Amino acid sequence: MSGGNGVELTVVGETMATLSADHVGPLRYARGLGLSVAGSESTVAVGAARLGHRAAWVGRVGDDELGALVRTRLRGEGLDVRAVTDGEAPTGLMLKEQPVAGQARVHYYRAGSAGSRLSPGDLPDDLLDGTRVLHTSGITAALSATALETVREAARRVRAAGGIVSFDLNHRARLWPRERARETLLALVPLTDVLFASDDEAAMLTGDDGAAPEEACHALRALGPDTVVVTSGAAGAVSVSAAGTVRTEALRVRAVDPVGAGDAFVAGYLSGLLSGLDEAARMARGTAVGAVCVATQGDWEGLPDLAGLASAEAEAGTVTR
Repeated sequence: MSGGNGVELTVVGETMATLSADHVGPLRYARGLGLSVAGSESTVAVGAARLGHRAAWVGRVGDDELGALVRTRLRGEGLDVRAVTDGEAPTGLMLKEQPVAGQARVHYYRAGSAGSRLSPGDLPDDLLDGTRVLHTSGITAALSATALETVREAARRVRAAGGIVSFDLNHRARLWPRERARETLLALVPLTDVLFASDDEAAMLTGDDGAAPEEACHALRALGPDTVVVTSGAAGAVSVSAAGTVRTEALRVRAVDPVGAGDAFVAGYLSGLLSGLDEAARMARGTAVGAVCVATQGDWEGLPDLAGLASAEAEAGTVTR
């Protein structure tokens, strides 16, 4: 099964412009700011595209230079960009700093942004009716009522067409109250085939802070997903599916920028899924891509191509192809 124009992976969500400080220390002392773009879902799409998959991004941007920046950067990464231009709202903005080495802090300016006005009418029929995998996240679900309905509608339509729905809980406490987040995300889990969660996010949904990652996977899988993957940072990750339980250890790397590591893991995992790899190889590929991301600057700029992935796998002593 392949999507419109041969697209294998379609992602839905907000992509913002970003300004990143040029040195380690408080943002107020920055001498310059680097301009780029960032978004959880689009990072996943870029990661998959670099590994040889046809990927599309669906979103909404303002009729401004930052919106043009988003379109240009994502097209430059080979994505099929399906962005609605909103003349009544600006493109969202994120400021990023490193207060101390290895620690990232972000500041969002996205209230009332074009991305938060995403609606079901923005969904392209050709992509949803044929894409092999749809990926979105709890970030998009939190942006607004219309964005939440867009997530629901996209998931329903892709599953009805025989595609796979991938969902990352990606809870952001600054976007919505914890109880509303829990209630909403629990309602989305049954629409999901592959669910990703950090150990903290899994605990929020299961209500069991003391559960081991494997136990959390089983509890979440009982709600409907075929596969549940729980990540635990430097402690690695575990998945539970019909194939059983698979554990993978995090690779030892020098952390340069931790932002985007979870999305990089998802990109690698979904690349493995699209490539027909078994669960253990999907997890290993996700771990390798995540490690490369952590060891480079930027949310997505350091994501590996196939040659870079092979190098990371060789250094770690793993093979996923």
